[in-house]
Amino acid sequence: MNLYLKYSFIVGLLSVFSCTKGSKLPAILPDVITEKALNDTDDPAIWVHPTDPSKSIVFGTDKKTNGAIYAYNLEGEIIEEKTIRNIKRPNNVDVAYGFHINDSTKVDLLVFTERETQQIRIFSIPEMKALDEGGFIVFEDEENIENRLPMGIATYKSPIDSSFYAIVGRKSGPTKGYLYQYKLSLEDAQIKTTLVRKFGEFSGKKEIEAIAIDAEMGFVYYSDEGHCIRKYYAEPSKGNQEIACFGGAYFERDIEGIAIAKQENETGYIIVSDQQKGQFNLFDRKTNEFVKAVNLTTLETDGCDVVTTPLNKTFKSGLFVAMNNDRNFYFYDLEKLLK
Repeated sequence: MNLYLKYSFIVGLLSVFSCTKGSKLPAILPDVITEKALNDTDDPAIWVHPTDPSKSIVFGTDKKTNGAIYAYNLEGEIIEEKTIRNIKRPNNVDVAYGFHINDSTKVDLLVFTERETQQIRIFSIPEMKALDEGGFIVFEDEENIENRLPMGIATYKSPIDSSFYAIVGRKSGPTKGYLYQYKLSLEDAQIKTTLVRKFGEFSGKKEIEAIAIDAEMGFVYYSDEGHCIRKYYAEPSKGNQEIACFGGAYFERDIEGIAIAKQENETGYIIVSDQQKGQFNLFDRKTNEFVKAVNLTTLETDGCDVVTTPLNKTFKSGLFVAMNNDRNFYFYDLEKLLK
């Protein structure tokens, strides 16, 4: 860890101990605090390197007009050559693995929303090459501009036919059909998007931003922020009927970022930010029943992400990343949350 990061880490911990707002649960301190973004961090996504997990990258959005998708190494340092700048209010970001760009070549994808241009963007990882000819417009059929501003995004690879999808949320929308699901396909060496369905109920209480997909179990979860965590099938052919609306009673106000810790035999946890309470609620992956809450010392957390793959000596059991309201992200060895 360089001297700047050592200093930032100490300052970050001091701010944790001096802060009176937030969870009353015992504090779980981060293993790494990243360098600061320029404006306003929001949502992270973790890319696991295919041959050397220690070279994995954490991507994080900086959601302003002069925004960026920051790339961080596992020490929390900004990787400038992998950072995508001059993005107009990037909001949420996700990673997809193994997309065919021709008959013989697969690439991993970085997919994110660009709110002010009403688009989603797609880049290759780790080359960080644009694959979208400047972006794909979403919610084109909406007349109200507020209903065309994308926020949340999650990717899904179908185990049925290996199709790739992006499920996109927005700043505001109707009580039914709040989410749009787009199929990603290759035409003339370029990725194209096709709208395949509109689904998802909305309480009307606040907004829907955080979206996460459990591809192995075939479910999509999203935060109806003032109401509950909603659950649907990720596969379009399985229909648009809501499966569950759970967890609302365990949150102080805003239900925010969702991360799914996938363990063996369909076990694991759905980890959700309780933004105003300054903690995270863990729900059983199979039953969706509440398990416990943890205090990770972050403030006003929007987005989070998790992988259960061991990455290095610091993150031996996997990595959990949470946005913190000081223009940075906190990294934790996953075992800290689960023990």
